[in-house]
Amino acid sequence: MENILNTDIRAVIDQCPEVGRILEEYGIGCAPCSVGSCLVSDVVGIHGLDPQTEATLMYKIEKVVYPDRDVPEPKVDLSKIVPKEINYSPAVKNLVDEHVLIKRLLALIPTITDFVEKSETVDKDLVMSCIDFIRGYADKFHHMKEEDILFKYVDEQSEIIKIMYEDHVTGRNHVKNVVEGAENGNKAQIKEHLHGYRDLLTQHIKKEDEILYPWIERQMSDQQIGELFQRCSAADASVGEELPKKYEKFIIELEEKFAKEN
Repeated sequence: MENILNTDIRAVIDQCPEVGRILEEYGIGCAPCSVGSCLVSDVVGIHGLDPQTEATLMYKIEKVVYPDRDVPEPKVDLSKIVPKEINYSPAVKNLVDEHVLIKRLLALIPTITDFVEKSETVDKDLVMSCIDFIRGYADKFHHMKEEDILFKYVDEQSEIIKIMYEDHVTGRNHVKNVVEGAENGNKAQIKEHLHGYRDLLTQHIKKEDEILYPWIERQMSDQQIGELFQRCSAADASVGEELPKKYEKFIIELEEKFAKEN
């Protein structure tokens, strides 16, 4: 079992694809991950499984990887398995709430790209307004608090943090391509990269809300939790309360616009 724990999860899944299905069963989405270099032991630790669930998961993985090995089945007391409930600190809860506004834009992207495709010419103002939201709110306002503050409380060389940084870079590349498409009137390019951004951020936000944020907070002391709140509050104050209000107003107007179109 020690060999499995110290092996990259991607190598294990490549050797035994069934492991990917087992992980999915437990809400661990390693199979589609673009990096997959986390050790199996890290994957289990990051997700914060209770001891009963972890024992059952590792038993199933070991049985698949070593089918000829006599692996004792763990005795699991179902009464000790409690539904997973995430309790965020105030600062992290604010980050989760910011995700809600970002997801409202993501939900509109298919409608936006349909509108762009059907229009005689590209509505550059519409596309660039969406880009302004992504750059001004999702990236500068939200992601910068993660990169400049939250991620500093853990080892930034850990695989899960590197994956988050990689997602941010990939998202910025999608945005760059959308801008290029808008400037050139290339509808296909706009659609490809807005949808690419939507797919990326949908999974990225899920990973942060359900995995990354709880993992980071489990490692922080009460003093650090308080410090995090102060630093995030100072970051919010530095841009002023009008900025988030401006972008919330934009999303509301966008939703109303396409509600009328339909």
